[in-house]
Amino acid sequence: MLSIVAGLLDWLTLPLAFLVVLTIVVFVHELGHFLVARWCGVKVKTFSIGFGPELWGFTDRHGTRWMVAPIPLGGYVKFMDDENATSQPSREALDQMSPEERDGSFHAKPVWQRAAVVAAGPLINFLLAIVIFGFWFWTFGIHSSHAKVDDVVAGSPAAAAGFKAGDVIREINGRKIASFEDVQMIVATAVGRELDVQVERGGGLTTLKVVPKKGEQKDEAGKAQCWVGIGIKRVPSPETTTSLNPSLPHAMWLGAERVGTVISGTLGFLGEMVVGRQCVDQLGGPARIADIAGKVARKSWLDLIFLTGFISVSIGLINLFPIPMLDGGHLMFYAFEALRGRPLSERTIDFGFRVGMAIVLSLMIFAFYNDSPIIRGWFTGGR
Repeated sequence: MLSIVAGLLDWLTLPLAFLVVLTIVVFVHELGHFLVARWCGVKVKTFSIGFGPELWGFTDRHGTRWMVAPIPLGGYVKFMDDENATSQPSREALDQMSPEERDGSFHAKPVWQRAAVVAAGPLINFLLAIVIFGFWFWTFGIHSSHAKVDDVVAGSPAAAAGFKAGDVIREINGRKIASFEDVQMIVATAVGRELDVQVERGGGLTTLKVVPKKGEQKDEAGKAQCWVGIGIKRVPSPETTTSLNPSLPHAMWLGAERVGTVISGTLGFLGEMVVGRQCVDQLGGPARIADIAGKVARKSWLDLIFLTGFISVSIGLINLFPIPMLDGGHLMFYAFEALRGRPLSERTIDFGFRVGMAIVLSLMIFAFYNDSPIIRGWFTGGR
């Protein structure tokens, strides 16, 4: 009986971890839109976590319907003059409003207020991540491994460049290296590009030239996984690990730095992927998020908090892409409006949303294709 209960709990870990992470990130994102909208005097009709018909909800004293819907792939805040959940304007609703009603209209607000409302969602995602990372660093400290080479893979770019076990990497292309993680981040976005690596060896400094490459390797389940590297390994040990216990203000600053690192790393990865230097199978969707969240939760639900910070940055950044339907697409339209001195035509906006819908659907299909091995693993007993 106990084994059955344990198996059931283990099976439920993945969906529960996914719901916890996504609910927190989506709620905070939509709360950013909601709070700034209220501050600007916009009447909010609906605050929804999830898509689809309402499962549960209530109406607050301001007339906003707070609800939970069954499709946990996002959420939305709908204003009184929105035509749909993507905040596309309803011109008919605007034309029929009285002057008093227009005071609560989102699309009748000055362009800077509309931009502030839209930008608030992604920005509060970044703020959430800063707080999560900051409190984590303050509570548990920061532990990083020295950039020491413990082994060199035979036949790898590092072997060809002359790396040796015992080398300590000090600089890459003039950038100071503080940890092995710094090396991984630089190498991950430099496929096919020569790097000047300064290593400390035998008390002296030596400069080596190496070109990272893309390849495949088997994971624990025997599946082929794309990787980017130069072929060096390190073995973590107390002697090669540095620990820092920052004060709370310093920890928050380090949290902000981590958010900046995640953003720059993500943009670098996407840029490299577009030109074919990165592994496209690393781009995943909800299934990959769920799989990672489940694996992390099985090890430690506490670690799931730290993962939530990374997911929050990713959601905030994706929403800032200049694609109609996303927050970045709205901001792009508002930028054109500010430059022209008048809004774009309804026809142009409608066309933009159609293009945005096509792009988003294409990305969803691509992500689902990449996630399909993960989904198959759930039903065949794989982790």
